[in-house]
Amino acid sequence: MDTVVHETEGDFGPRDWAQHPPYLSPLYKSTVLRSPRKPLIPMKQGLSVRSGPVFGQDSLDPLDHDLTKNGRVNGEPIGERMIVTGRVLDESGRPVPHTLLEIWQANACGRYVHRWDQHDAPLDPNFFGAGRCLTDAEGRYRFTTIKPGAYPWGNHHNAWRPAHIHFSLFGPSFLTRLVTQMYFPGDPLLPLDPIYNGVPEGARELLVSRFSIDVTEPVWALGYEFDIVLRGRQATPMEG
Repeated sequence: MDTVVHETEGDFGPRDWAQHPPYLSPLYKSTVLRSPRKPLIPMKQGLSVRSGPVFGQDSLDPLDHDLTKNGRVNGEPIGERMIVTGRVLDESGRPVPHTLLEIWQANACGRYVHRWDQHDAPLDPNFFGAGRCLTDAEGRYRFTTIKPGAYPWGNHHNAWRPAHIHFSLFGPSFLTRLVTQMYFPGDPLLPLDPIYNGVPEGARELLVSRFSIDVTEPVWALGYEFDIVLRGRQATPMEG
């Protein structure tokens, strides 16, 4: 989505292209085919756009936030356990409470549970690769999962995607859904990735999580922090 909510106006405003990736990024080859060629046409925003529909907040399962358990069939999922936590904030640093977050990712071998993913890597029968949760009153979320693996993709010769987790955030209506990706510090594939490098320089590092020894749990899982800022100069880059 390419709109954001202005709290003071109660309306949707245009995306800040100095912060977010463009629709067309030539090195990211699929954008050449799917990006719009003509200026977008503004549409009048009625009540249905501003207020609904909203999906999923009332149907959370107790294990939805724990990807090491919600897909388990006959054992533990394979891979490096980790905790991902952070806060959803507005441009003034105020928390955004009770917001639905969804994540999806590849398994430790770099493969998704999806029929289109035919990468020659094993599926993990005990890892579904998706989860969801609500932010609390302080805007904080928390997932337990497995660190995803890198995987090849057909963008160019010998192209590999860095390890990453997809995040989806739902606001008060479907139009306010935002999607982004979280990366890991020190990944050597980041300088080579056209998707990461399609983000304007100076904003890319906002997509990289921070290792946290305080979040890390002894003899259990490493911890990472990833805050999501919805608007302003420190806004987390979102996909177009």
